[in-house]
Amino acid sequence: MIKQRMIHHLALIASIASALTACTIGPEPKPGDPAYAPVSAPAMMPPPPNQGGIYQAGGGLSLFEDKRARRIGDVITISLAESTTSSKKADSAIKKDDKVNLDAGVVLGAQPKIGGVNMTTAINPTRDFSGAATADQSNKLQGTITVMVSDVLPNGLLEVRGEKWMTLNRGEEFIRIRGYVRPEDVLPDNTIASTKVADVRITYSGSGELAQSNRQGWASRFFGSEWWPF
Repeated sequence: MIKQRMIHHLALIASIASALTACTIGPEPKPGDPAYAPVSAPAMMPPPPNQGGIYQAGGGLSLFEDKRARRIGDVITISLAESTTSSKKADSAIKKDDKVNLDAGVVLGAQPKIGGVNMTTAINPTRDFSGAATADQSNKLQGTITVMVSDVLPNGLLEVRGEKWMTLNRGEEFIRIRGYVRPEDVLPDNTIASTKVADVRITYSGSGELAQSNRQGWASRFFGSEWWPF
């Protein structure tokens, strides 16, 4: 009997742990994520020089070429100009009135009665429903972040990635971005707007005491999740 109770208790603990696991938040991000790390030095190594030749690969100098980023390891400054606004409103109303009168009529100058009760009947059902819903949301992100070209695709697109970490008094804030850039969209000063970065992934968040104070505890997340049946 005691053994069965222990099995039931262990099963209950396991089910609660699995439910709470679904409500937990992943580990806090840290600097140095490989997905946003700078390109390693071996990927930027120039080819070995050709001793004795006049032409040196990678050592040319053009007097008319600009200095826009186009090679692995070059840097590009992205101007963050993200702004989104969404609004939705829905109104619905239903109203229905029904009225039914059943007159018993007159028989020999008098209305018939059964047990002293008049048979005249009136039904007047009424149904009324109204609902309204409104949702407004707006987001805005401005700033700059300098990223590095991590790869050059066969079609000429530049894959860029990078992150910026700022240590404040009560924690850290960071911006991460990665995506694809067309070389012709890069301005002569080596800048580009974030609206022209394809398949862009932008993350702006923070860590530390201030960020943790804005998060719900694990119990609050559990009672507000789909796992709570009530």
